[in-house]
Amino acid sequence: MMDWTDRHCRYFLRGFSPATLLYTEMITAAAVTRGNTQRLLAFDPEEHPVALQLGGSDPGELATAARIGEAFGYDEINLNCGCPSDRVASGAFGACLMREPQRVAECVAAMVAAVRIPVTVKMRIGVVSGARREVAGALAGFEEDEFAALQAFVALMRRAGSQAAIVHARVAVLGGLSPKENREVPPLRYAVVRRLKAAMPDTPIVLNGGVRTVPSALDALSWCDGVMLGREVYHRPLFLAQLAQALTPRTVTPSREALLTRMAGYAERQLAAGHSLPAITRHMLGLYAGEAGARAYRRLMSEGARAPGADAQVIRRAAASALEARGGAHERSR
Repeated sequence: MMDWTDRHCRYFLRGFSPATLLYTEMITAAAVTRGNTQRLLAFDPEEHPVALQLGGSDPGELATAARIGEAFGYDEINLNCGCPSDRVASGAFGACLMREPQRVAECVAAMVAAVRIPVTVKMRIGVVSGARREVAGALAGFEEDEFAALQAFVALMRRAGSQAAIVHARVAVLGGLSPKENREVPPLRYAVVRRLKAAMPDTPIVLNGGVRTVPSALDALSWCDGVMLGREVYHRPLFLAQLAQALTPRTVTPSREALLTRMAGYAERQLAAGHSLPAITRHMLGLYAGEAGARAYRRLMSEGARAPGADAQVIRRAAASALEARGGAHERSR
């Protein structure tokens, strides 16, 4: 979720669920240790619980970055060994690291030794390289040796101190597919992750990839220890509230208008601190997905936020516009 789950996005999503563990976008350890850490790592206290996801392959550098993240107040450090982007692979981090399990174990052990908060690892079920036509056969099935390699990787991370394995249930294809294609072309293999959990019952396993409905999330939670959600929640954030309510029936879901009022107050504080309005509103376009007035809401929110002199009133006007449209649709359906 690079360039997606920044601090503004996370603050917005927190309004839908009070207890969901939120993750940052992947930030390289080098950027944390050598860059503007305040700009990269600062977050609002309301985001808790929140995990810092790091990319990197140097144990010392990752340990330093983890220590800095802990000092900033993050609740977990997560090492990304699942991103299939060529840009990521060229920097020796992401999914390509699954081919160097000992190196990853050293990174995990270094981070565990550096912090007191949990360290976890995000991964794919496997990795292949080549053009799409070259890997078609490899994607057709999942062999015993591939499962053995996955189980060995997870076991090694566990011995190094990782407290959970977050497993995207697809193989990563390096060099032959775009990041988008890597989320669509390799088939989802939930059965592989389920088998992994059965083989390693004492290891917390979190399922990631393609979970799009509350029933499918609840079904996964009947056999694994957690579910990681990504783009579905980004584009349809009410899904997060629906799942939170299904898991904890007493959870009260605020109205969309209340959520926007909350975000208007947040935007006022962030604008005063020098942040831009479009950087905030771009994460909020899916709030009325599938509802009457969604198109007008998106247009007002995106175009209005870019208008000269725009301020948090744009968000309040968008809320009023959507409420009016929904009310009109309700009247027409009576």
